[in-house]
Amino acid sequence: MNRREFLGSLAAAPLMAAAAKPNIVLFVADDLGYGGIGVQGCDIPTPNIDGIARAGVRFTSGYVSCPVCSPTRAGLMTGRYQQRFGHEFNPGPANQAQDNFGLPLTETTLADRMKKLGYATGMTGKWHLGYRPEYLPTRRGFDEFYGFPGGAHSYLTPDDRAGNPVMRGTEPVKEEKDYLTDAIGREAVSFVERRKSDPFFLYVPFNAVHTPMEAVEKYKARFPKIQDERRRTHAAMLSAMDDAIGRVMAAVRKAGKENDTLFVFVSDNGGPTPQNTSSNKPLRGFKAQVYEGGIRVPFLMQWNGRIKPGTTYDRPVIALDIHATAARAAGAELPANLDGVDLLPFVNGANKGAPHEALYWRFGPQSAVRLGDWKMLRFNGGAEVYDLAADIGESRDLASSRPEKLRELRTAWDKWNAQLEQPRWSRGGEAKGGGKKKRKRDR
Repeated sequence: MNRREFLGSLAAAPLMAAAAKPNIVLFVADDLGYGGIGVQGCDIPTPNIDGIARAGVRFTSGYVSCPVCSPTRAGLMTGRYQQRFGHEFNPGPANQAQDNFGLPLTETTLADRMKKLGYATGMTGKWHLGYRPEYLPTRRGFDEFYGFPGGAHSYLTPDDRAGNPVMRGTEPVKEEKDYLTDAIGREAVSFVERRKSDPFFLYVPFNAVHTPMEAVEKYKARFPKIQDERRRTHAAMLSAMDDAIGRVMAAVRKAGKENDTLFVFVSDNGGPTPQNTSSNKPLRGFKAQVYEGGIRVPFLMQWNGRIKPGTTYDRPVIALDIHATAARAAGAELPANLDGVDLLPFVNGANKGAPHEALYWRFGPQSAVRLGDWKMLRFNGGAEVYDLAADIGESRDLASSRPEKLRELRTAWDKWNAQLEQPRWSRGGEAKGGGKKKRKRDR
């Protein structure tokens, strides 16, 4: 049976009861825009990523909680708006980060939660949630870690940045064998092969397609017709990541675990088009902005027999929901302090309501709220209002013509903002936001 026939059989089959402890595989792309995969209009083939959408659900209004890397990952790992615990900004390079940078030790990670449920936990890729030993993945719930602690990393040079080496566990290693994206996939496959007898949680956060723009010839050779060298390199980097995802999924399939595995794919923020040519079409804006292009991202989920193949879900969801969805699938009771929700009842139609009444963003002087189809954003001292149902590209500011809607949105955001901490660190021109008094720094 080929893959198309297999997907057809899934579509015809009734949804099954949830497995007691399904495996969880979470893929995260870096700086990949909303229009950066095939099923969302990209001209670069991404068959393995697209396959997750075709075998499961594509969230067309899928968001992240920040338009840059580290804060989004803090929200993803905790299921909570990261501004609640002061993780509002990127830290800068390892040798420039403030001493207290790191996901606060008071927070419970998804790996912590899964480990308590008896899962083997592994991570391969980019961490970006702390450099000091107490903040590293093996101290935050992961049994195994292969990757690097910081943000950007060369794909070709083993340890190109001081303080941000490729590591296995807590020890630096020299990755001289493989292109880094291939190495991340290789280590993820190894984890599946070694842990296939256990229920496992595997977190695979790639650094592709983040700069530096580096690719090896075997991937660049796939795109001889692309004349622009940066775009050709981007295509090669994306294709390498898609291949790596395909290899991990094939390993799960070979182990006989595909039907017992929840796969998730998401990008950490919108694409910085001028830097890496990533596409956010049809959205306005880029990475580091609270326009849709900075915060609305590819967001896919597959669980054979539990999610109907080819589902499209249009209501707003957020990466914070991944924590809650995975934990509930594993049988955990969700604590009241989570902001994310279990998405499966909404996707499967058991819950006809909306997963969230509103979604919120605060990134220094930038802020936004989405309430239904309406969105307000503020920066540079002004406020803008958009009806996303009629204007997905945020081209018609309705703030002056709909003052009552502006007041409603501002009131909702102010109420949420009053619950937050001030940032625990800043970077460059990233100004501190409002909120309640900051707690003492972690020791």
